[in-house]
Amino acid sequence: MLLLAIVSLSVPLALRFSARVNAEVQAQARAQANLVEAMGAHLLTPLTAANRRELGVLVNSASTSIIGRVTIVDHRGVVLADSSGSAPVGTNFATSGRPEFGYALAGGTYQKERASTTLAQEHLASVLLVTALPIRNGSTILGAVRITQAVSAIHAAVRQTIIVLGLIGLVVLALGLSAGTFIAGQIARPLRRLERVARQIAGGDMAARAAVEGSSEQRSLGASFNEMTDRIVRLLDSQRAFVADASHQLRTPLTGLRLRLDEARASGVSGDAAHELDAAAAEVDRFAQVIDELLVLSRAGERELPGEPIDLDEVAADAVNRWRKIADEREITLEHVRNGPGGVVWCASADVERALDALVENALRYSPRDSTVTIAVQPAGIDVLDTGPGVAEDERELVFERFHRGRAGRAGPPGTGLGLAIARELARGWGGDVTLASRPAGGAVAALRLRTPP
Repeated sequence: MLLLAIVSLSVPLALRFSARVNAEVQAQARAQANLVEAMGAHLLTPLTAANRRELGVLVNSASTSIIGRVTIVDHRGVVLADSSGSAPVGTNFATSGRPEFGYALAGGTYQKERASTTLAQEHLASVLLVTALPIRNGSTILGAVRITQAVSAIHAAVRQTIIVLGLIGLVVLALGLSAGTFIAGQIARPLRRLERVARQIAGGDMAARAAVEGSSEQRSLGASFNEMTDRIVRLLDSQRAFVADASHQLRTPLTGLRLRLDEARASGVSGDAAHELDAAAAEVDRFAQVIDELLVLSRAGERELPGEPIDLDEVAADAVNRWRKIADEREITLEHVRNGPGGVVWCASADVERALDALVENALRYSPRDSTVTIAVQPAGIDVLDTGPGVAEDERELVFERFHRGRAGRAGPPGTGLGLAIARELARGWGGDVTLASRPAGGAVAALRLRTPP
């Protein structure tokens, strides 16, 4: 915008200056020619020897005033006086190929620029401004006056002035850009610091606060940002306290209920009653599991543990060891493979293990006996492949919603419907994700992806 303003001002100014200088030079030449014409008309009638000398004085005086060459000819084009002396008196200019004399002797006015071969050969300025007027006595043309001026120096001075104007414009542009950069930095610096604080808070540093600085609007923004952060911290603290209290208050009666069911079972009851007590104990255990998973899910978006480089090969091997006993009980083969180089990701080890456990548990729950569940390590994640019923295409996102188990889940073994939601929330907390897809040969593949270390 500044460049456009400078160009829009400088270019018209330069053009106007050049035109003004040329117009003034031409006006001065015409004025001097008019003066010589007015004085020369009295000296040509009659043309005596004394008048010839006066004509010489006149052309020399005019030449000094105009800084140019002044020549007077009679009505035939014969030189009567020449300030330079290069055209002797008596020289006929009517046949010399100089068109200005023809115009003037015909009663017209001539003013044009042309190149001078003589001056160019002498290594002088070669552009001349030629001005010619008729000398009249009433309606009779007595002769003509011609003024020639070297204007190359004037053009050079105009060009130099235009160059100076251009340099001034560049200096103004540089100063404007410098000032604009400084002012923009002063304005943007508090915003950049505010952005860094926002990233710190997004990364889990809830103690970070923005500096209240800058303009009044920026100070107001910083204060509002800090108030918002304080409110978020209070809400999170309230949420943690509520979750902890709810967990404790629910676990206590559930534990008491589980003990009473065990005591009733051990006291000796009929077969039907024992079956019902076992079913009730299973429901209590499932309720406790739901509470545990809701507690994990409520904290999934919070980074309570610091991130670190995690070797996915080690995570997969540990998962195989943790789940091998359950897989053997269900007569399922659990294997660990690597597709390409072993991957290293950035997250908390507890979070990636919890997310992978949810995927492995899901795969073991839906895989039939005598099948294989594969934990395949990828460069930036882990795939869990099973041979179960798979997942319908229209439910690949719905199964990540809390308590939504899908058609295969409702027809299969019981579960809480929270495992996949927990896995995805934990992965997204570290910039990753969990997706589900069906395998061409049957079954499903759950893909856990995480970010590589910074």
